[in-house]
Amino acid sequence: MQAPTHLKDLVLVGGGHTHVHVLKSFGLKPVPGVRLTLIGRDVETPYSGMIPGFVAGHYTFDECHIDLAWLCASNGARLIQDEAIGIDRASRQVLLKDGPAVSYDLLSIDVGSAPNLETIPGARQWATPVKPIAELGRHWMAFVERMRAWLGPLNVTVIGGGAGGVELALAIDHGLREAAKGAQVQVTLATKDEILAGQAAAAQRRMRAIFQRRGLRLLEKAATVRIERGAVQLESGQWLQADAVFVVTEASAAKWFATTGLPLDERGFLAVQDTLRSTGDERIFAVGDCATVLRHPRPKAGVFAVRQGPPLAENLRRVLLGEAPEPFVPQTRYLSIIGTGDGRAVATRGSWAIEGAWVWRWKDHVDRKWMRLYQRRV
Repeated sequence: MQAPTHLKDLVLVGGGHTHVHVLKSFGLKPVPGVRLTLIGRDVETPYSGMIPGFVAGHYTFDECHIDLAWLCASNGARLIQDEAIGIDRASRQVLLKDGPAVSYDLLSIDVGSAPNLETIPGARQWATPVKPIAELGRHWMAFVERMRAWLGPLNVTVIGGGAGGVELALAIDHGLREAAKGAQVQVTLATKDEILAGQAAAAQRRMRAIFQRRGLRLLEKAATVRIERGAVQLESGQWLQADAVFVVTEASAAKWFATTGLPLDERGFLAVQDTLRSTGDERIFAVGDCATVLRHPRPKAGVFAVRQGPPLAENLRRVLLGEAPEPFVPQTRYLSIIGTGDGRAVATRGSWAIEGAWVWRWKDHVDRKWMRLYQRRV
C-alpha cells in the first residue's frame, strides 16, 4: 500500500506581508511530511509601504507587487485563488466563497483589514477605500486613465489624517499633477482629529508646513458625516466639492471572523497570544492587521506585519514538529517614514522628526531590498 505523500496540512489564508515570509522560509527549509497551501483572493499582493510611491508615479505596478503564483511554485507550496468566508473548526476546514472547503491541521490567517465604510453614509457607494490594499493599485490605474483627459478643476478629497491618509494625499497630489496635465488639481485632506494624531509634535509641524508649501488643503478637527456624488459633507455643515474621494480611516475586521467562534478583541479582530496563536484554538494562528496580540497591542501598521514573519514561521515549524511555540515581543517604538510624493520623506520616532530627499532614498532602498526577497529575478 502506497504511503501518503504528506502527513499534515499547513494552510495560510491571505497573502499578507507575514505570510510571504512563511512561504520563503518553508521553501528554504521544508518540514518533511507537511504540505503547504496558500489561499489568496489576489494572485498579486502589494507591499503596502510602496503603494503611495506607486500612486505618486515612482514605481511600476510590478515593482511594488509580489507574484504569489510564482512565489508558491518556487517554494513548493500549493496556491488556491479564492476568498475565505469562514472556518469549520469541528472538521478543521477553511470555507471558501467559490470552491470546496480546504482541510487543515494547522492554520494561519493574514487577511488584513478594511476601512469601516458603514460609519460614513454614502462612502460605500461614492468613495474608494484604500484597504484592502490589494485592490487599490488597480483602482488607481483605472482612475489615472480617466483623469488623463480631464480638463479644468479636479478636486480630490482624502478622508483620514493618520500616516496612511497623509502619505496618500501627498502621493495623489504629485501623481495627478504628472498624469492629468490638463487639470487644475486640488487635493484636500479632511481628518476628524489633528493630522498625524499620536505622532510627535515635530512631525505634525513639518507635515503642516509641507501641505502649505505644496498647496494641499488641510482640514483638521473636521469629521466627515456624509459622502454624495461629487461632494463631501463635514460635521460643521460645510460641503466640499469632490470629484473623487479616498477613505483611509480606522481599520475594521472581516465580518466572517464573528462566525468562527474564535475569541475576538473589542473591535472584532482575532485575539492572539504573544506566540501569535489564537487564544481559543491551538491549531490557529493569526497575524498582521487582522489580529491583535492581547499582551502587546500595537497600531495596525505594515511594519509590525513584516516583523511578525520570522517568529510566525518559527512557531508554525515548532508546532508541526510537536514543540511549544515561543513568545514574541514587538518593539514599542518604531521608526515611521512618510513619503511626501515628490521624492522626499519625513522620518519620525519618539519626539523627533527629520525631512529630506535622503530620507526618501533611504526608505526606497529599504523597501526595494525587502521586495527583492520575494520577487522573481529577471
